[in-house]
Amino acid sequence: MKLRAPKTIWTVTIVLVLMLAIAAGVYLKPYPPAFAGLEAMRDSSGVKVTDHKDRILFEPSVDMQTDVVLYPGALVRPESYAPLAQLLAHEGFRTWIVKMPLNLAVLGVNRAAEIMEASPERAFVIGGHSLGGVMAARYAVKHAKQLKGVFFLASYPDEAGSLRQAGLPVLSLFGSEDGVLNQTALEQAKAYLPEQTRYVEIAGGNHAQFGSYGPQKGDGNARITAADQWSFTSDQLVRWLQAQMK
Repeated sequence: MKLRAPKTIWTVTIVLVLMLAIAAGVYLKPYPPAFAGLEAMRDSSGVKVTDHKDRILFEPSVDMQTDVVLYPGALVRPESYAPLAQLLAHEGFRTWIVKMPLNLAVLGVNRAAEIMEASPERAFVIGGHSLGGVMAARYAVKHAKQLKGVFFLASYPDEAGSLRQAGLPVLSLFGSEDGVLNQTALEQAKAYLPEQTRYVEIAGGNHAQFGSYGPQKGDGNARITAADQWSFTSDQLVRWLQAQMK
């Protein structure tokens, strides 16, 4: 004979779950996309934007047959990375911005799988901004044979995402004025990266300007515009991508 919980217990449980969900929604309030991010979500000459349930696709009319998968930073809305994604797509690289549960990549480490499994004939690189880069590295370690490289934007891998023996080329970009990135941890994380990793400091760049979501708490003041940082980041990524295609 099965015992059933009293109706009052189920009612209390439901109320508690709802209260926790509301509290999480208030406490984990994400940075919304700024104007430039919203503008870049529109189709432009040579690039079609499709906003799917779990991802945003920037599809170029001239396709290089290499896809870029981008994991957003913690509590940053995915649309905030639209300016960078649009620039990459204009260069012929189909770019995916992955949407994460509660805007936290730690809750959606494997979300790249569905994208990659749907197009096994294409080449893929994966990376991310801040926490997104950490989680992208964890995904890359377990799927190295399906990837052509890993990139970090103001980010680095942890031990669980060590790429030291993954056999993948790595690009690490960070701003000179970044007040959020832990510089000591960035240096220590080199132990988890291959010796051939390419490190590029963006003079005048900061943490938040890899995306378009306004100032971030604890960040330094950038000495270049957000548009300049997106452009520089895109240029570096494109050069790196082209090198992997040779």
